[in-house]
Amino acid sequence: MGIKRFSVVVAITLLALVHVSVSVPFIVLHGIQADCSYDSFNGNFTELLRNLSGSPGSCVEVGNGILDSWIMPLTKQVEIVCEKVKNMEELRQGYNIVGRSQGNLVARGLIEFCDDGPPVYNYISLAGPHAGICSIPWCTYGKWCNEVNTLIEKGLYTDFVQDHLAPSGYYKIPSDIPKYLESAKYLPILNNEKPNQRNSTYKDRFTSLNNLVLVMFQNDSAIIPKESSWFGVFPDGTNPNDTSPPPLLSAQQTPLYIEDWIGLKTLDVAGKVQFVSVPGQHVEMATPDIIKYVVPLLQNKPSSVQRLNRKTKEPLRP
Repeated sequence: MGIKRFSVVVAITLLALVHVSVSVPFIVLHGIQADCSYDSFNGNFTELLRNLSGSPGSCVEVGNGILDSWIMPLTKQVEIVCEKVKNMEELRQGYNIVGRSQGNLVARGLIEFCDDGPPVYNYISLAGPHAGICSIPWCTYGKWCNEVNTLIEKGLYTDFVQDHLAPSGYYKIPSDIPKYLESAKYLPILNNEKPNQRNSTYKDRFTSLNNLVLVMFQNDSAIIPKESSWFGVFPDGTNPNDTSPPPLLSAQQTPLYIEDWIGLKTLDVAGKVQFVSVPGQHVEMATPDIIKYVVPLLQNKPSSVQRLNRKTKEPLRP
């Protein structure tokens, strides 16, 4: 009888280990003017990914969704998502992230800033404005759009707008980089752009990723320049609105990459970065492209490399 009971316990333990090894969960972080219940592209995107990948996943909401995606500063959005993720039992052993549009800057904040958070294995970025945007799209849906558009008109680098309009935190005017570095409250910190203030912890956390997929949409007119999805930028001191726009710098030509401020070069040299270009407007991703570029990273088997606590560096235990 004792032997039989022992055998049952062993079998249950092995089944639990198998489940952990093949079911790495994922979270989705939606973009601006969207929420977790539905968006205008791909319907319920999280449900679509669950069905296609067979992996457990959930969309992590910030506040009330659409409105807060506009008016809550990204630093606060990251704080909220960080606490939610740390309290999600199913993510304790690690998880994957799929970010969409502005949600990618929350995703990267989660990776870089979230103390004592569970490890992130794979990160798939769909139309992420990683190197900033030169133009903020006007709000066109919702009774509060007049207020949002008034904020855009008031001056994006003022303290008031920085604290009340999320996109202002990654608005980057190439012809006025000193003002951007001084006044933008989010992206310069996220990208480790401020001289003498670069944080090695942010770089260490970003380079701990197993895989990074950066998807750019070829007809994207919301992210300007669309190459920001690949960390591409206009050169400092240039004016993108000139009749002859300046040539763009690829990620590999930027100081961020060359000097490896956040570890993008380290990941790339290690073969862990995919730069993917797909047809379509902003985050309008065809299902075959989702199956090709997103789903495989959600069906991953955990790395054989032992994962460590991000703060204590001790091994993670089930």
